[in-house]
Amino acid sequence: MGKPLSVVICDDSRLARKQMERALKQWNVDITHASHGLEALEAIRAGKGELLFLDLNMPLLDGYQVLERIRANDLPTLTIVVSGDVQPEARERVIQLGALDFIRKPLDTDLLTQSLRSFGLLEELAERPADTVNDAVETDLESARPQPLNRTRGLGLDPVSQAFELTESYQELANVAMGQAADRLARLLKVFIELPIPHVQLVELCEFDMALHQATGDNPITTICQGFIAPGIAGEALLMFSDSSSQDLAYMLGHEGEITDQVERELMMDIANLLIGAFLNGLGSQLDLSFGQGSPLILGQHCSIPNLQQNSRWTRTLSIDIGYRIEGRDLSCDLLLLFTEDSLPAMNELVRHL
Repeated sequence: MGKPLSVVICDDSRLARKQMERALKQWNVDITHASHGLEALEAIRAGKGELLFLDLNMPLLDGYQVLERIRANDLPTLTIVVSGDVQPEARERVIQLGALDFIRKPLDTDLLTQSLRSFGLLEELAERPADTVNDAVETDLESARPQPLNRTRGLGLDPVSQAFELTESYQELANVAMGQAADRLARLLKVFIELPIPHVQLVELCEFDMALHQATGDNPITTICQGFIAPGIAGEALLMFSDSSSQDLAYMLGHEGEITDQVERELMMDIANLLIGAFLNGLGSQLDLSFGQGSPLILGQHCSIPNLQQNSRWTRTLSIDIGYRIEGRDLSCDLLLLFTEDSLPAMNELVRHL
């Protein structure tokens, strides 16, 4: 067996990096982890990245910026993008920037193998001897196997503390679901959606309410609420539109005529159904869950955000906050997923076994 191929896995999610590392176990590779683009570039310059697996949504330096710097500095690496942002234009952009291929999250090992084969990289990635692969697999299985109570990280803690331990995993799940929802919206509106890093936190609802009001200020918005349930899980999704979004939204959806309050409500309800439904489907598919959804309701139109504490039946929440921005237009909306505290035991159990 020859010299291992140096590989950099660049992703701000520890869960995503571990999944990629497991997928590469069968091959002769020397893996370096990078949690953001600057670390990846440092590793490539140090000769540790003949092959780069690159996420797009990251802090400090995102995937697009990494590809631009690789090209500008003629760095010696081949890049395959692995991302939850599955918009058609995202794939086109990274290929134009020099990436060999684009693989969607969650990672499919068959698609990974197919991609490596199509670019002649399997010859470079000589397979490890069977006993070495078996040792690596056994190590992975051992780390994934449920451990006794006092040896498993997070167990023995209350559900809120367990959820806090799993924040990075929740963020990666939200990242994939966010990308799938953005893809649906981008195809409907024929635009490119600028995606953030999802913000996941565990907070008292009263504190979250105050922070949200401070962030939105007195700016008039329209807020739509939709409840959702799954076995052992319940929550509410809130979609908030700024008033400045109405005209652009109507134009992109092909509406002709006067934009009355009723027309505006109908347009925004359609977008809410699409975004919330796609996000929950994306989240559920990763957790092997099927979410049921209630009918969307408008909590307020052309006013400040309603008091969430008055409209909810719980005091503490796991929240996922995503701001969708449409490139080149004055159109944005914020999606909030609020899970009840009673949902945390079931959610934690599912996430822990990923």
